[in-house]
Amino acid sequence: MSSSPRLNPGRYPLLMLGILTLLAAMWAGILRIGLTLPPLTPTLSGAHGPLMIAGFLGTVIGLERAVAMGRPWMFAAPALALAGGLLLIFGAPPWVGALSIVLSSAVLILLFTQILRVQPTLFNYVLTLAAVVWLGGNLLWLLGRPIPQVVPAWAGFLILTIAGERLELTRLLQISRAGTVAFFGVLAVLVAGIFTAPWDYGLGWRIAGLGMAALSLWLLQNDIARRTVRTQGLTRFIAICMLLGYFWLMAGGAIAVWRGFLYGGPYDAALHAVFLGFVFSMIFGHAPVIFPAVLGVRMNFSPWFYSHLVLLHVSVVLRVGGGLVEWLPVRQWAVILNVATLLLFLANTVRSLRRRADGAIRPS
Repeated sequence: MSSSPRLNPGRYPLLMLGILTLLAAMWAGILRIGLTLPPLTPTLSGAHGPLMIAGFLGTVIGLERAVAMGRPWMFAAPALALAGGLLLIFGAPPWVGALSIVLSSAVLILLFTQILRVQPTLFNYVLTLAAVVWLGGNLLWLLGRPIPQVVPAWAGFLILTIAGERLELTRLLQISRAGTVAFFGVLAVLVAGIFTAPWDYGLGWRIAGLGMAALSLWLLQNDIARRTVRTQGLTRFIAICMLLGYFWLMAGGAIAVWRGFLYGGPYDAALHAVFLGFVFSMIFGHAPVIFPAVLGVRMNFSPWFYSHLVLLHVSVVLRVGGGLVEWLPVRQWAVILNVATLLLFLANTVRSLRRRADGAIRPS
């Protein structure tokens, strides 16, 4: 199964540099867990979260939406997110990188307001809410709030973005009025927890965790993946990624509700259940669709994609389990597997692309 949009080489630099920030974020993660690598810059290890969330994911999300709309000014959103990540990599004062990322989230909100004028649908309102939550978290970071207090907002940005995108596809299903009301209720709980955390850390995490767990249940009940998992090929692969991701969102939320004031191993377990188990499972599922749309290439689905999916979930089991029992060597091995997973994902993705002599991209 493949897709074949127009080739547009001008989109490559943003995505390629975004992947560079992903590699730098992985390097920083290895340093943070206590494994030995050259530090590259004195502040790199402290930039692991911002690089992963803004430098990579913020760039990719902004790029996807800017490409869909096709207006040049909208590319400022991914460009500013990328600039913030690169400033952090090269040791600029943290506030400079944070300011660039704040501006990126502000432009992303403007982008979504333009989308809402054209298509004022529920899923686009959810995507706009995600950008607002990201701006709120980034402003807290710029104003000097500790990263653990900002993380719920960063997580909310990604969770709401994914929920909005899945809601768009779920239009194919008939969701009852009660189901719609429940969805709004779940979002209200999640957002309330996100913005309670900077003022009451333990309570905010528990409320946000409850929202995460409830949202995972709602998505499991209403996502079209429940039907498409019975198909074949890429469609089945995407569905499996979605369903596994919802399990990890539920796990991360449950840990947050259980432990409340998160620190040490449980903090690491909850964060990586969400950011790795949930978010990257979604990325793995959507990449065969998003990369062709963003880059204007053809991409062929391969059963080899299951290799990075399986390795991802094995590594997350170790990461979450090692965190909950405070077993550092297991967490360190999990980090090595996490890095291997993402490198394998990039390799499998590149392997699925082939350029023809006429400049088009064909399936492998």
